[in-house]
Amino acid sequence: MTTRQRIEVYDTTLRDGTQGQGVAFSLVDKLKIAKHLDSLGVDYIEGGYPLANPKDQAFFTEAAKLDLRHAKLCAFGMTRRRGVQPDQDPGMGALVQAQTPIITLVGKTWDLHVEQVLRVSPDENLDMIRESLAFCRDADREVFYDAEHFFDGYRANPDYAFSTLNAAVEGGATRLILCDTNGGSLPQWIVQVVTEVAKQMGSFNGGLGIHTHNDSALAVANTLAAIQAGCTQVQGTINGFGERCGNADLTAVVANLRLKMGYECLNSDSLGRLTETSRYVYALANMNVVPSQPFVGSAAFAHKGGMHVQAVQRTPTSYEHIEPEAVGNARRVLVSELSGVSNIAVMFGDKFDITDKKDVQRQLLARVEQLEHQGYQFEAATASIELLLHEMLGNRPQYWLLDHYRCVILKRDDQPPVTEATVKLEVDGHDQHQVAEGDGPVNALDAALRKCLAEAYPQLADVHLVDYRIRVVNPTAESAAKVRVVAQFAVQPRDAEAPRRQFATVGVNENIIDASWQAITDALSFYLIESGVRQ
Repeated sequence: MTTRQRIEVYDTTLRDGTQGQGVAFSLVDKLKIAKHLDSLGVDYIEGGYPLANPKDQAFFTEAAKLDLRHAKLCAFGMTRRRGVQPDQDPGMGALVQAQTPIITLVGKTWDLHVEQVLRVSPDENLDMIRESLAFCRDADREVFYDAEHFFDGYRANPDYAFSTLNAAVEGGATRLILCDTNGGSLPQWIVQVVTEVAKQMGSFNGGLGIHTHNDSALAVANTLAAIQAGCTQVQGTINGFGERCGNADLTAVVANLRLKMGYECLNSDSLGRLTETSRYVYALANMNVVPSQPFVGSAAFAHKGGMHVQAVQRTPTSYEHIEPEAVGNARRVLVSELSGVSNIAVMFGDKFDITDKKDVQRQLLARVEQLEHQGYQFEAATASIELLLHEMLGNRPQYWLLDHYRCVILKRDDQPPVTEATVKLEVDGHDQHQVAEGDGPVNALDAALRKCLAEAYPQLADVHLVDYRIRVVNPTAESAAKVRVVAQFAVQPRDAEAPRRQFATVGVNENIIDASWQAITDALSFYLIESGVRQ
């Protein structure tokens, strides 16, 4: 029986990932992510630079209390400063005081950086590398060496690039990580250099690692190429977070390693949690999911063209390179003006008993095409399509009748604006007339509407707005343009262990408030229908 080679996974989401634009984690967030990564079977978790800021210092203190079952924590830092011995360098001291089993040190490999950035002699740089690693080894720490800009340095001066690796080995490095820091290398160059390093450093007992950036959109490809050339450790971040264009996305790296290349990594059952992990990290970073993200994106297995949908229903491999469930994702069929009736049959046939009702399918498709011509978009708002179907089938309940709504905004020069909304409805044969204030007209209207409905439909308290997106449909009309509002809602389950359901609705109007009103009221109606509430 052949044993598949295991590749180490080194996650730097908490350090390199936080250098990405818009990425910020609280201390609690970082601890949660560390525990989640450990549960996946990540081998090494880089927590940050202990001297960088109070948050990173606190992280290492608190992370030491975590009951990590598999992962080893790594503290990251630079080699000693020029002209200062390691035991006199505060940065080196902070790394040792972090009490992590592993310290990852980054050093300069490219002679351009040595002479123009560090402004030290080539020999001094080698001493900085050697002495810094030896200091950490003497403190009984295992040391990984990140050879920064290695692929650029090797191109410029291969002899010196190798001398930096030898200095690291002399200092006690147990891993040598080759870094494509500028993200400008191509896969064939990665293969050529890694192959040569593996040959030249054949007597080195530690493994080689790869750390790539995505500036040429090749971080994942370069990582996989390096593995094929001999690296046994991959470094990257969840969702590819990182400076500039980001780092190698570990969700794609792991999926390719396991499913396409036959390597072992993470725990045996972790592959099916990749989508969950991706969205968990997005949520903690307070960032939107990237729909087109390979393997784990919401559109990764979404089918829109009628021909594609028909084909994938018959033979999934005709348009899907893997089973979506393998990475915890799911197939989605989209309905739009580009769809055929087959899309509608797949999405709604069973639920609405219209699988064999071609006339209803064509009627709905015609209505979708007409509305999308007016500026609607239903790909992210399937709840609105279901409401259209309920209307066509004549079974959409009318839970309330609108008498009127009104918004008033009071703004004084030296004070924030105050918004007040009034809503009057007929609910269950009774007038409901409520007023509410809010942080803007949408919030105020939502609050007043819920006051009107609270007595008749208390279950609506479980429905919460979690995302609100607005886009101009016809920008040539300038400030009189029509806008499209997509509102996403989540249902907070009464059972804390139950998954949180989400759905979205869309509204279009020249009036932003009325487009928002349409999306919000449709969402509440949809939830009542789904909950089995009858008029």
